[in-house]
Amino acid sequence: MKKYAPVFLLPLTLAFIVFFAVPFLGGLYLSFTEFTTVENAHFVGISNYLKAFGADSGFLNALWFTVRFTLVSVISVNLIAFALAIVLTKALKGVNFFRTVFFLPNLIGGIVLGYIWNVIINGILSYFGVDITFSASYGFWGLVVLMNWQMIGYMMIIYIAGLQSVDRGLIEAAHIDGANSRQALFRVTVPSLMPSVTICTFLTLTNSFKLFDQNLALTGGAPGKQTSMLALDIYDTFYGRIGWQGVGQAKAVMFFVIVAFIALVQLMLTRSKEVEA
Repeated sequence: MKKYAPVFLLPLTLAFIVFFAVPFLGGLYLSFTEFTTVENAHFVGISNYLKAFGADSGFLNALWFTVRFTLVSVISVNLIAFALAIVLTKALKGVNFFRTVFFLPNLIGGIVLGYIWNVIINGILSYFGVDITFSASYGFWGLVVLMNWQMIGYMMIIYIAGLQSVDRGLIEAAHIDGANSRQALFRVTVPSLMPSVTICTFLTLTNSFKLFDQNLALTGGAPGKQTSMLALDIYDTFYGRIGWQGVGQAKAVMFFVIVAFIALVQLMLTRSKEVEA
């Protein structure tokens, strides 16, 4: 294996360099330039980053909206998915059918899903004479509902796999020692399930921060860009404002740094619980 390891690693390494490292470094350079095409880029220092934090940029509003959305989505998706996983690991009739039904929304493309929920939510709100773009709060909770509907089934499957791998002997021992079902759940099952919690938290966290298709289709940032998340704000800056390509690239770099930092912190925290468990 040591002799042939470089041969097996070479294709992956080349793919990483060509499709990730080089474009990323190129994008990092462009974030310090003003350009319309790569050939006419000229260096402007950190002015793009300063512009990104300006009052007319929308970056800070998008960041705050994304953080709030991510916090609510991560908690709600994981709690509901975990509850469903517990129910669907019991000896109930039609368990496999319900597992399939809950998982199906994850197979629908993001842009299609956004338009579907746009029709559903606007159909409900039409009875009150408004639509989802009437208020930023409507857009916020609409995105939360959409995210939950799409992600819960996927996270549920991961939690089911984790629950099925928990040593039943530990749970039985806890009951023999006098623990009730609630105590056995939080003292035995949940600590044993921490690897699944790590995976599910990471996936919901990163997917929530990177949400783009659904945001574009459901609200398009309306009203007044108040429901624009980071990915949509970067897209609008880069393609929607002439001369702001460098600012859009600077936002993209900051977006990468923020998501990477938060994801790494989350992985460190949840993995430390795995060691303790």
